[in-house]
Amino acid sequence: MTRAVLDISRLISRVRHSGPSGVDRVEMAYARGLLRLYGPKLAFAAVHPTGLYGRIPRETAIAYLDELDRRWTATDRSSGQRTLASVLPWMARLLPRRAGIGSADVLVQVSPHHLTHAAKMRRILQREEARFVCMVHDLIPIEYPEYARPGGSALHEKRMSTVAELADAVIVNSAATGASLTRWVESKGGIPPPIHVALLGTEPIAKAAPRVYPDGKPYFVCLGTIEPRKNHLLLLHLWRKMAETLPLDDVPRLLVIGRRGWENEQIVDMLERCPSLGPVLEEVNGCGDSDLAAAVRGARALLMPSFTEGFGMPIAEALSVGTPVIASDIEAHREIGGNAPDYLDPLDGPGWKRTVLDHTQDGPMRRAQLTRVAAWQEPDWDSHMEIAAKVIEDAALLPKNHSAG
Repeated sequence: MTRAVLDISRLISRVRHSGPSGVDRVEMAYARGLLRLYGPKLAFAAVHPTGLYGRIPRETAIAYLDELDRRWTATDRSSGQRTLASVLPWMARLLPRRAGIGSADVLVQVSPHHLTHAAKMRRILQREEARFVCMVHDLIPIEYPEYARPGGSALHEKRMSTVAELADAVIVNSAATGASLTRWVESKGGIPPPIHVALLGTEPIAKAAPRVYPDGKPYFVCLGTIEPRKNHLLLLHLWRKMAETLPLDDVPRLLVIGRRGWENEQIVDMLERCPSLGPVLEEVNGCGDSDLAAAVRGARALLMPSFTEGFGMPIAEALSVGTPVIASDIEAHREIGGNAPDYLDPLDGPGWKRTVLDHTQDGPMRRAQLTRVAAWQEPDWDSHMEIAAKVIEDAALLPKNHSAG
């Protein structure tokens, strides 16, 4: 079997964080999945926060993965980042070693970590004498620079240039992402590397009793980083209008779960300073897997009004436990949700209000969706990893990328 090495730089860079991002979960899923498929033929490597590249001893890597799993499932994540002093022992244990470099056939990287440094990636591949398989999650900073941090578009172009130059094969999380990557590479006069679509597996939702508020009021949950492209403003304006025009007992609660991101001043102003929202809104910036599962299981519906997404992971998670979804009508959402959710234009405020109130009152839209949800088939990690393994095995048979060798 092919000798594969998985780059876990992203997970190591998150050593101070108590909770995972979506990309963190994907890198963890690959670590577990490739360990299951490749066993002793799988090695681990990383670019350490010190800048050093090399192998991470197998026992150390597995122990670190176990440590992250424990952190992610913890109920209390209110402390935010861990102190530097508390993680120094792990930083020392995870220092890469030179031994083993060059012994793999394929280097696999599923995060964008250090892809902005094409020369560094080129040197790594030269040292490894390996083919390169990577994952692209989205091209949102390039296609929608207004939703990225300042300078984010230029940085993502560097990442995609590295992918276009050095990758022997690319795995994408959706056909929508694959089409975006193809368009961008061709717009630069290049030929896209082989692109393979593999929907991300649905993260198992913890077994937890559905959340119930003491007053018994129904609630909806919005899950994701608080940033402009997630379109929280639509929901906040909708809930403010309902709170001002309907009897308070008829207004469901809105539970907003996610850390505060960037360029979100208007959203934060409403969250902190709008008096009408106080009785009907709760913001949670971080919670453990059990609390998150309870919130999703007890919600009348998950709300996803995003303007753009590379993949709709929260949609799959909600549908997997039978929670309805009301989502913006974009390609990535339809690709994962199929015909199960209720889809709406992300700017159709009256439509969102009608749909939310229907789901609050067990109306015909909700009853129809519950029937569709029961027939929805969730994507799973086993199927994803089968595709990934085929891509890795095929890449191992290719001549080394001329730019890397």
